[in-house]
Amino acid sequence: RNATRKFLGSSQLYLNRVFCSTNTETCDTSAGAAGAAVTRFGERSGWKQNQSQNQKHLGYSSLSKAHLQPFNQPEEHGGEVMLTRGEGVYVYDTNGKEYLDGLSGLWSNSLGNGNERIIAAASNQMKKLAYQHTFWNRTTDIAEEYSSKLVEFCQPSLGVTQTFFSSGGSDANDTNMKLAWYYWTAMGKPDKVKIIAREKAYHGVTAIAASVSGMPKMHKGFGPLPLPWVSHVSTPHYWRNGFPGETEEEYSSRLAKELEDLILREGPDTISAFIAEPVMGAGGVIPPPKGYFEKIQPVLRKYDILFILDEVITGFGRLGEKFGADFYGIQADVYSVAKAMSSSYYPLGASLITPKIAEVVKEQADKVGTFGHGYTFGGHPVACAIGLECLQIYQDMNLWDHVKLMTPTFQDPLKQLETHPLVGEVRGEGFMLAIEFVSDKETKAPLKTRIPPATIVANKCLEHGLLVRSLGDAIVIAPSLVYTTENFLELFSKLNMAIKDFDKIVYEELPSLPK
Repeated sequence: RNATRKFLGSSQLYLNRVFCSTNTETCDTSAGAAGAAVTRFGERSGWKQNQSQNQKHLGYSSLSKAHLQPFNQPEEHGGEVMLTRGEGVYVYDTNGKEYLDGLSGLWSNSLGNGNERIIAAASNQMKKLAYQHTFWNRTTDIAEEYSSKLVEFCQPSLGVTQTFFSSGGSDANDTNMKLAWYYWTAMGKPDKVKIIAREKAYHGVTAIAASVSGMPKMHKGFGPLPLPWVSHVSTPHYWRNGFPGETEEEYSSRLAKELEDLILREGPDTISAFIAEPVMGAGGVIPPPKGYFEKIQPVLRKYDILFILDEVITGFGRLGEKFGADFYGIQADVYSVAKAMSSSYYPLGASLITPKIAEVVKEQADKVGTFGHGYTFGGHPVACAIGLECLQIYQDMNLWDHVKLMTPTFQDPLKQLETHPLVGEVRGEGFMLAIEFVSDKETKAPLKTRIPPATIVANKCLEHGLLVRSLGDAIVIAPSLVYTTENFLELFSKLNMAIKDFDKIVYEELPSLPK
């Protein structure tokens, strides 16, 4: 178990190296210098350092019975917290306790809380025009400006020429699947309605998005879900599903053949689209194996199947590129974005549409008399003002370059935890990572503790002032994109304490486990 003692100390070496490479004036790695760097970086991004982190707050300390919470899990065995305010990458509960946000809200609060530029943009827009819709032939100046800037931002790699605004990722994915149906109807192929997704995928919670999400927990108790025209292929998880002696490239070829076999069984003339995340997020932070998308895309083109790329988590810099499509060399037909679009300061999502789809949709709308789809809050003026300001901040900071530079600082020390006897895999890309626990490294058998192992760690992180996410067998860490050397050191320290607590709890419960 030396990993639990080594990874914090070794992380300082990475931090020293990265800090020196980002500061041409000095290579001072003292706490004071790191703090100064944090302040400078924060000023560029627009949020101010907290000057009163220990300020106490009075507040209601128990969860309200009036609020039906999303994904409420009674088996989580604790972990309740009520948050009242946030400053930068920190949030505070009703008792004033400070937490380092290790999940950036829900993969989404990319710039942290209290960003003065975003607050000003929202306030100014509310004063100018708080709301108007974009239905029929009506629109707003801010919606048009943001749409144009967003299209420009996506060039040249994505080849996008049009946007359609929504309120978040679920309805962005719904829109894209409806666009696929609209497209095929216009092309004289109305039978192409089936959607292919992947096991463990997460694409949202609306009826269509939940159906393509490959998580049984999202379907249980909800009647007809998943809807019958949805099929799922295997999770592309090489560590878990690769055969002995099979290379990643061979595994990717096997998955491409599985996709092709499914297409032929169902009939290519019945399949509308394939939907995928560049890196699977809520399913366990699963990057694709080598060659995966290079082998998948030709299959889709061969059988004339549209490709919907779900960039809700990966879009706007999380992998160290503007989009996951840039990171993996993917060319889709439509893209879904949300989360970091507004740094989650306001509900906002969008479909990013390529000319192949946009031109046919326009022709079909002219033919039938309308494009009968839209949302009350799609293109909301305040959301667009915030999105536009976030886009400008990202470009001012080249935030994806910061993520790329800091990725080794984040990933390398944590990957040393694979030497822990109960850690099967540490995986991730950019600013998203998962640590999966096992009872046996060779068989990869799950760790059957009374409370799920990742929940033990997540709850202990909470006690130590760190917010991470439990997936049962794995914890997920996805920090804000403005994390600095100081933030990572703090994250490692608090996670280290939680892992030590985890060791004590688990080995007391199951003393025969490998040590």
